[in-house]
Amino acid sequence: MKKLIEKDKKLRLKFKATEKKYFILSSISKNNNINLLVRFNAFLMLDDISKKNSKVSANSRCLETVNKKNFNKITNFSRYVFLKNIRNGLFSGIKKSAW
Repeated sequence: MKKLIEKDKKLRLKFKATEKKYFILSSISKNNNINLLVRFNAFLMLDDISKKNSKVSANSRCLETVNKKNFNKITNFSRYVFLKNIRNGLFSGIKKSAW
């Protein structure tokens, strides 16, 4: 379990760095005020960014239990942890309807 947590943290950090680089290069390649050669080089660098660190290849996992079955992408918790937090009253305005 501990190994999966560390692996997930490393993967998230790699993705974050890749996402920043991708954003910068795509904004340079789309900017018409910059020299054509610089824009073209930025476009070529976009192709070289590895696809392993893409958002699609990263599995979304729960932050507490490292479970792959996320409830939704807003909370990043599995449904078990999400229901436990609702029962404890950590999310305001939400309560379990079966009570």
